[in-house]
Amino acid sequence: MEFNPLPVSTLIGAFLLAFPALFSIVNPIGSALIFHQMLADHSPETRKRLAPTIALYAFFILLGSLLLGGYVLNFFGVSLGALRVAGGLVVAIRAWALLMTPEEHEERKADQVAPAKSRAEDMAFFPLTMPFTTGPGAISVAIALSSQRPSAGHSVIPFFLGASLAVVVIAVMVWGFYRASDRVLSLLGVNGARVMSRLMAFLLMCIGVQIVASGVEALVAQFLAHH
Repeated sequence: MEFNPLPVSTLIGAFLLAFPALFSIVNPIGSALIFHQMLADHSPETRKRLAPTIALYAFFILLGSLLLGGYVLNFFGVSLGALRVAGGLVVAIRAWALLMTPEEHEERKADQVAPAKSRAEDMAFFPLTMPFTTGPGAISVAIALSSQRPSAGHSVIPFFLGASLAVVVIAVMVWGFYRASDRVLSLLGVNGARVMSRLMAFLLMCIGVQIVASGVEALVAQFLAHH
């Protein structure tokens, strides 16, 4: 059973799976609006200076979760099929919450940053990167994507190259939209960002269901192979 137009064993197929999932949960455009709001008391130069630092931190968090998350769970005896089912469910549930109540998600992100009133540079990693930009939801999605890797063979390398390329693109988008948060706010506005968030949440939910389905397929195949 094939869900992706291109198999995830190819670089492009892996990218087409990973990029929309990560873009939907990180939502660099909507997050840029909240980033601007949280640093409204700081100068535009400060926001521009923080953008590449946050993007770099986000890159390492997502890449580490993508490359190591699945293997760590496998080390503890979690099968690839079970990991796909659990990871897909987490992604789908998270997407459902984003789809139904994006305002609550925005408020929760704002509350995570609001208590921090120290120098802007001291906020770059916590809370502006973790958990604001790449929180538990983004990490869960990255681990769920890791579960989609081919089971063995040379096709693992193109998969991780394609998925890693998606992480690079997401990090560049975080840098670009955070740096241009003033312009994003004037062009898109809060309502426009919420419409986009709902569209991305629906796409993320579809990806979560796809991952669950592939996990169920793997578990059924494993069961039939032993009976």
